[in-house]
Amino acid sequence: MDSLGKAGMLELPPVVTRFIMFAGHPFIALMIACGLAWGICGQIHGMPAKTLTAAMVKALEPAGVVVLITGAGGAFKQILVDSEAGAALAETLTATGMSPLLFGFAVAAIIRVAQGSATVAMLTAAGIAAPVVELAGLSPGGTALMVLAIASGATVLSHVNDSGFWLVSRYLGLSEAQTLRSWTVTATLVGLVGLATALVLSLFV
Repeated sequence: MDSLGKAGMLELPPVVTRFIMFAGHPFIALMIACGLAWGICGQIHGMPAKTLTAAMVKALEPAGVVVLITGAGGAFKQILVDSEAGAALAETLTATGMSPLLFGFAVAAIIRVAQGSATVAMLTAAGIAAPVVELAGLSPGGTALMVLAIASGATVLSHVNDSGFWLVSRYLGLSEAQTLRSWTVTATLVGLVGLATALVLSLFV
């Protein structure tokens, strides 16, 4: 019982805690798993190096894309924050009286259509909308609704520059026109329903 903390958690030495946090990060855990698989399958079971390399590439490639997209979106967002472009847009929004939720939705939707990635759209729109949240004095509930509005804007109008568009097209065997009529329309409806839900909930927050 002496080793348990206030919340009933096991207290470990700081070095052990830091190591667990480091090794438990998704990307580090993935690399460790690939290394173990290479050792077990290659050294113990004698699997050919070419087969192992193909398996490792297939496992690591999606993670690399996620890191690249997230990093690019975070860098773009930080440029907007450091240049105070977001603050300038926030002041303009406050002067026009536009709803902060509509602003967050519109910014995310524009970025989504322009470059395709929902992740980059959300990260960038969040950086632009952060000063709006401060100037508008949104409550915690209002801030949560702003997050919902931004996510909704980043969902709409998925088209040919979105990797998800091609994923749906190829896996379901659809042509580009069929994917536009099905996937794009569905994603747009999801985004619009999300925005409508946020706007309705904002009346009670």
